[in-house]
Amino acid sequence: MAAAGESRVIAREVLAPEQRDAALRVLAAASRVDGREAVSEQGRLRLRAAGAGRAGVVHLLQSIGSAENAESAAAGYAQLELPAEATVGRATAELVVAPERRGHGLGRQLLDAVLAETAGSVDIWAHGDHPAARRLAAEYGAELVRELRQLRRTTVPGAEPLDEVPLPSGITLRTFRPGEDDAAWLALNALAFAHHPEQGAWTAQDLADRMAEPWFDPAGFFLAVRGDRLVGYHWTKVHPATEAGPELGEVYVVGVDPAEQGSGLGRALTAAGLRHLGRDRGLDTVLLYVDADNPAALRVYERLGFTIHEVDLMYRVPEGKSVAEGSAG
Repeated sequence: MAAAGESRVIAREVLAPEQRDAALRVLAAASRVDGREAVSEQGRLRLRAAGAGRAGVVHLLQSIGSAENAESAAAGYAQLELPAEATVGRATAELVVAPERRGHGLGRQLLDAVLAETAGSVDIWAHGDHPAARRLAAEYGAELVRELRQLRRTTVPGAEPLDEVPLPSGITLRTFRPGEDDAAWLALNALAFAHHPEQGAWTAQDLADRMAEPWFDPAGFFLAVRGDRLVGYHWTKVHPATEAGPELGEVYVVGVDPAEQGSGLGRALTAAGLRHLGRDRGLDTVLLYVDADNPAALRVYERLGFTIHEVDLMYRVPEGKSVAEGSAG
């Protein structure tokens, strides 16, 4: 096994095709071994489009051996998103070491490379609360600042279908019309998630990237309309079957106009999407993500039968932190 001193990390806003493919191989290997994705959907979409680059996004590819053979010996990958302005927001990153290369200090070297690209503290995601990530966070004196919970709901065969929850008076439900509803949906999404660090910042490109994905289905994208104005939505998603299990439904995102808060619209939209995933798509298990500091949403989902499946943690690495003694994954 190679030691950390024999490895190198390159940082690029644009990756060559072979570099992108090498990073994707690292992510695929980690997913098979860990049973979960090491990089978020947003990060994977950006990686696949890394040949074009994206403002503020830096890709870091770690390899063992010579520069000439860097792509074939990929050992790790990290993605760093820098704030739009140096004085506003905070850099965030995700990183992963290839399973066969773990335990030799490469995680620390990769994190140091991330820190070298930033001017301040960095928020690092640890998907699935991986033990190696906890050790690395402790060595760098990182503070836990966010907990994102994955909840799941499994329907027992033969159980009664989910009751229909009535929509508030004056609101009707229809499905998303690609190319027609894009701008109105983006405006509503920004309004509904004005204080959310990721969802509220979606751009037209973010929406287009997802509509281009094989899983996108407008028949599972529900819009609540009051008159001619969008006031809420429930976008569902279906994850394909894998070797590890069958198809899974997802409450991908539910958003409600703040003016409609407290009307019961969010619960009605959630129930409509769940009925679609269960009745129309025949899926027994549905997942969703919700922040641990959102008790109102947690209560809604718990009443609908969701329970915690796993958690993603975000650690804040202090400004000026550098490599420590010892070894980490």
